[in-house]
Amino acid sequence: MRISKPFLRSTSIQCYLCFLLNSHLLTEAGIHVFVWGCISAGLPKTEASWHDVIHDLKRIENLIQSIHIDATLYTESDVHPNCKITAMKCFLLELRVILHESRNVDIHETITNVIILANSSLSSNGNVTESGCKECEELEEKSIAEFLQSFVHIVQMFINIS
Repeated sequence: MRISKPFLRSTSIQCYLCFLLNSHLLTEAGIHVFVWGCISAGLPKTEASWHDVIHDLKRIENLIQSIHIDATLYTESDVHPNCKITAMKCFLLELRVILHESRNVDIHETITNVIILANSSLSSNGNVTESGCKECEELEEKSIAEFLQSFVHIVQMFINIS
């Protein structure tokens, strides 16, 4: 199972230059470090894809069918577009319930990957505050299958705006 790196760290050329000039690395090896640092700073960041999240949610759905988890999860089935970030955060919190209920390693790895990918993609929205949205505990409790279907639906909302 792959755990995707949601992004590559972007480095600053100025930091490399400062480090190089203020250290004893002003040698051929130090210059190589500086050049490679400049090259890495210019590499594009790879962003998490919502399509990867959907793929992992389908995988979780298939894995759940092979084991029995009797849990109901807070599920937003009719997400208002102005509340999609709040709803996504609720879905991510509820995924942790599945982590707690399941002892399956594949499910654990896949859910961890979904959480990493989704949080990485959500971080680009900053600290957006949505008003008038339901709290997680106010949502209706539904089966895991219905939860996953609703989760896929909200991820598709994020895909449609990007």
